[in-house]
Amino acid sequence: MRIYSFNVNGLRAIMKKDFMQWLEATQPDMLCLQETKLSDPGFKLELDGYHQYYSMAEKKGYSGTAVFSKQEPISVSEGIGIDDHDKEGRTLIAEYEDFYLISVYVPNSQDELKRLDYRQIWDKDFEDFVSSLKEKKSVIFCGDLNVAHEEIDIKNPKTNIRNAGFTIEERNDFSRLLSRGFIDSFRYLHPDEVKYSWWSYRMRAREKNIGWRIDYFVLSEDLKDKLRAAEIHNDVYGSDHCPVSIDIEL
Repeated sequence: MRIYSFNVNGLRAIMKKDFMQWLEATQPDMLCLQETKLSDPGFKLELDGYHQYYSMAEKKGYSGTAVFSKQEPISVSEGIGIDDHDKEGRTLIAEYEDFYLISVYVPNSQDELKRLDYRQIWDKDFEDFVSSLKEKKSVIFCGDLNVAHEEIDIKNPKTNIRNAGFTIEERNDFSRLLSRGFIDSFRYLHPDEVKYSWWSYRMRAREKNIGWRIDYFVLSEDLKDKLRAAEIHNDVYGSDHCPVSIDIEL
């Protein structure tokens, strides 16, 4: 089974940039999207062979997640059960017989770390949520986690130490989550590989590969022996992020 995740930075926008051709060529079994920025509850892509599910923010043109799946889930739910978080459309949970698949778009701490306090509340609440699901069955969550976990995950660690996405608080929160029985799939299979999934639109950052690895597949530890591949597809354009994927035997 091949599962992809992609922060598209606006689904309508990326549809004008070969997204549908990429999807047709790639044919993932499941695809999770973040930052769809959709507001129309009736929105559906013209897409054969996939069940489509969307979670949309109350704020127009903001945030949003989606799951496309060739296999119909047992159930699909939005949010983690906390109103302050769930109004932004940041989590979409598809339940299958043997696992949960979650598309997640973690809040950004923003310039001058204006939202860092809220981000840390989110981190703990989301950690508790996925940990509780793990008690029932295996968990796969993926998406834009808005954190470069280690220095290997960012081009310029020293100059970004107090910037959103690389604060010690955010990195420690992610470490704590992993310690509760989860693995970072890419780093598990590629402990020393330097590869990025997001680049600023400024200063030709992508051309120079001045990037961050902030898009992840995180798996409950019981799945680690079923993991066959974890990849970052930095040859795919259309967003300031690129897709990431896993191959897993489920």
